[in-house]
Amino acid sequence: MNGHHHQGFIKRTRGLTPLRTAVVHPVDTLSLVGAVEAGKRKLIVPVLVGPEAKIRAAARAAKIDLAGYEIVPTEHSAAAAAEAVALARDLKVEALMKGSLHTDEFMGAIVAEEKLRTARRMSHVFVIDVPDYPRPLFVTDAAINIYPTLEDKVDIVQNAIELAHALGNERPKVAILSAVETVTSKIRSTIDAAALCKMADRGQITGGILDGPLAFDNAVSAEAAKTKGIVSPVAGQADILVVPDLEAGNMLAKQLEYLAAAEIAGIVLGARVPIILTSRADKTVARLGSCAIALLLARYEKRARS
Repeated sequence: MNGHHHQGFIKRTRGLTPLRTAVVHPVDTLSLVGAVEAGKRKLIVPVLVGPEAKIRAAARAAKIDLAGYEIVPTEHSAAAAAEAVALARDLKVEALMKGSLHTDEFMGAIVAEEKLRTARRMSHVFVIDVPDYPRPLFVTDAAINIYPTLEDKVDIVQNAIELAHALGNERPKVAILSAVETVTSKIRSTIDAAALCKMADRGQITGGILDGPLAFDNAVSAEAAKTKGIVSPVAGQADILVVPDLEAGNMLAKQLEYLAAAEIAGIVLGARVPIILTSRADKTVARLGSCAIALLLARYEKRARS
């Protein structure tokens, strides 16, 4: 059944207090419907931030009644992003959600706010529900860090491991992807993979089981790994796929979505609040999945802190 992992995350949010979430610039029907739908499912309490006339026009077009929804009026998308970030900084909202504006504009406002940053680098994780794969696949980073350095990758890996913990996987298996499974100076990602695995051995990365370099087939197919003679606790059963760079990750995620009928949810980690970053083409189940993941993450971190 398609989308069953996302449905599972949505089910696991039952009984949790919804996340008060600033929805930034929801001026098209898709982003507004997504936010309102997530509100109805008690995943978020949407605070709609943006030009009021445009938000109301989108609501009319989608036949949505905005009575009972809080609107924070701003002049344009840049002001909406700045206002939402201020709400998060002042703890007036618990999460941020991208509406109908460019990711760069949305993320730019977040990164500019010192108080929303942590010691960690921010990174994006696609939580992908592939019909024939027995567990959710986390692909990172395919949306924020374009050409990550080894140091960036340490944070990318640690962020993803902590997300897996929040979603109930205590020892996620992390495959560091490349095009081959041997280490060669000709392909930089194999060197990064070797270094990340040794860093995990030395406690510089914790909470997961790492292996790499692994080619994609060896990461997700036990048979492919066996054929290649790879003996590994990760090969064939990866939970987290760490890609060499944004281009590779973006292609991998979209290929799974468009050719393997996968459902894709997305979240940005490493900031003080969960950041729900959906693509404009996302279906509603992906938007709901993203909100459910943000809610599970926020409530898990609250428990971890207390």
